Amino acid sequence: MSEILEQMLNTYRDTPDFGKKNQIKEVVQEIVLCGLSRGGFFNHAAFYGGTALRIFHGLDRFSEDLDFSLMHPNKEFELNSYLPYIEDEVNAYGLHFHAEERQKNIGSDIKSAFLKGNTKEHILLFYADERLAATIHKDETIRIKFEVDINPPENAGFERKYRLLPIPYEVQLYDMPSLFAGKIHAVLFRGWKKRVKGRDLYDYVYYISQNIGVNLTHLESRLHQTGSLPDTESLDLGKLKEMLNQRFSVINYKEAKEDVLPFITKPEKLDLWSSDFFCSITNNLSLSQ
Repeated sequence: MSEILEQMLNTYRDTPDFGKKNQIKEVVQEIVLCGLSRGGFFNHAAFYGGTALRIFHGLDRFSEDLDFSLMHPNKEFELNSYLPYIEDEVNAYGLHFHAEERQKNIGSDIKSAFLKGNTKEHILLFYADERLAATIHKDETIRIKFEVDINPPENAGFERKYRLLPIPYEVQLYDMPSLFAGKIHAVLFRGWKKRVKGRDLYDYVYYISQNIGVNLTHLESRLHQTGSLPDTESLDLGKLKEMLNQRFSVINYKEAKEDVLPFITKPEKLDLWSSDFFCSITNNLSLSQ
């Protein structure tokens, strides 16, 4: 394993242990960001979502995917043009991953791709752990999904952040109030299908605990874009709190806890989860300045 990979892995040894496979994913996620940066991706797009919150703001849960949003709508955006930068960056450190775009429904505003590498090979490369490698099927893959919203809602705020490993690089991401707006939208309207996304609730608590105000104009734009709020209606803090409290009153918190448990190391943080708990902390929700 290269010296740079060893350095990166050591930084994660000082953080919560989400398992060796996930630690590999965390290292590769940052190499992907570096490759995108070197390819000029962040001249057009911004990083957001749970992984952005973990890498740049210290969220203490593992996050699987890389989520991006263009700064301005562009139906002609080609994600494929950035995949070679990602592969070149990852392969430069002796890793063997292949990037490929996922074909979605025609007309979708989300461009998706996957980076895939053999799990057994990389467990041996990172950890030389023969015992763990023996338990892994030879065809199992490490998969990192990344998505780009090519028709972003308006009124987001952005900021530039820097990382030093694998080499110094720069990333553009949503500012915290805009990140919080996106998370509140997910809490309210994400299609949870068969399982409640407890990770959304966990992140919501994190934002509240950090006293982050929400970018209300960006959230309103998101609600208008998705039809969750009629274009003729505006959003204020009182209405938002009512919407959240209504949502919190119907959530199955047992399922929510089961969803987030594999991604955290302190399950006691979930002990108080209930409708009363979430409605109570929502009293602290404020607007960004």
